[in-house]
Amino acid sequence: MDDVLLRMKELGLQLPALNVKGGNYNLYTVQGDLLFVSGQVCLKDNVLHCKGTVGVDLSIEEAQEAASLCALNLLAIVNLACQGDFSTVRVLKVNGFIKCLPDFEQQAKVLDGASNLLVSVFGEERGKHARAAVGVAALPRGAPVEVEAVFALR
Repeated sequence: MDDVLLRMKELGLQLPALNVKGGNYNLYTVQGDLLFVSGQVCLKDNVLHCKGTVGVDLSIEEAQEAASLCALNLLAIVNLACQGDFSTVRVLKVNGFIKCLPDFEQQAKVLDGASNLLVSVFGEERGKHARAAVGVAALPRGAPVEVEAVFALR
């Protein structure tokens, strides 16, 4: 079994089913050795796990959980793109968008929910990544967090 899938199993994580897209776009695009995965919100079985504004309707911990679910949804798409072979996949860049008020300053802490999951699954060497955490006024479907990522395939 692939080491990424084995780590997921050890952590009690399971790749979710792919969610229905919310618009006219591809789930992913491959250019050379790079895999660009479209932004994912905290959907599970096409149902939004939580809604609202971080720091108002959701705590930082709840938002981290939402970010973690976004990362799992990213991994489901990576699984599709690499046909279940994660052996050469590496996380390069993660961008997180956090729905919050202008005075909220903990975007990076929220995005740790996604980053921690990716590092736990891929290990430090292949999972540690560059990233940006940005506060926004609104996200698709009323989601509190959206995460997109770029992976290396070789």
